Amino acid sequence: MKLRNRSHRFGAEAGTSSMSDIMFFLMLFFLIVSTLVNPSVMKLMLPNAKSSSTLNKQQYSIDVDADRNITFNNVPTDIGELEAQIKLKTAGVDEATIVLRFDNSLSVQDLVDVLEIGNRLKVKMVLATKNKK
Repeated sequence: MKLRNRSHRFGAEAGTSSMSDIMFFLMLFFLIVSTLVNPSVMKLMLPNAKSSSTLNKQQYSIDVDADRNITFNNVPTDIGELEAQIKLKTAGVDEATIVLRFDNSLSVQDLVDVLEIGNRLKVKMVLATKNKK
């Protein structure tokens, strides 16, 4: 009886052990690239108006120097007349904005006195500052 040894047969084999590593790196690459392609932006549908109306916006200024001299739109005035002048100038203006320029040597109470006038008249007041250079 003759037994054949089957160990001498050669067959074609493909090594697939590194395929999982390659697939993992490809998946990681595409995940990173896909997050860069779509920026974080929200698309908004803005409303349309049938008629366009413009708001009457006006900006005024109040300057107070170190001697407590008050000027409203470059016209000298005092604290007693300031409320009447603001009321007169801002009548009919939808969004009146007043820019306050105070000297830094004045007390906070001087600023609060002017801010109270603006609060009573329901006008927006903004305190201006100087840039440090």
